Amino acid sequence: MRGHALRGLFGTRIRKLATMIATIFITLAGLMGAGGVVLLAASAHALSGAGLDSAGQILLFHAAALLAGVALMGQGVLMRPLAVAALAAFVIGAALFAGDITLRVFAGQRLFPLAAPTGGTILILAWIAIAAAGLFGTPRAG
Repeated sequence: MRGHALRGLFGTRIRKLATMIATIFITLAGLMGAGGVVLLAASAHALSGAGLDSAGQILLFHAAALLAGVALMGQGVLMRPLAVAALAAFVIGAALFAGDITLRVFAGQRLFPLAAPTGGTILILAWIAIAAAGLFGTPRAG
């Protein structure tokens, strides 16, 4: 009886943690999406050709990917630990890539040398991690 109660308590904590992680990723996706739209608007209306379109597209695209990843993780399609790492890498990679370009356009300096390529590399690795999370996930029947 005691083992069953411990499993129930452990399961409740895991579910609460999963909900908190999903909430954080959904919030970050919303902020990334909004930032992407702002950068695309700035590129279209004020600073055409400055590179903000690339930064905006990266943010907007990966915001949608973040939401999709959260949904797939919630369905058990993706291996959770690997998916969480991949989704965090989406946020970090997109922030580095877009942040470096945006800072260069508006402030005339970079985040740090090779920040945008580092962000891009992180994004590539995150996509590979998503593929692996899908391969090792356990899709639910029916």
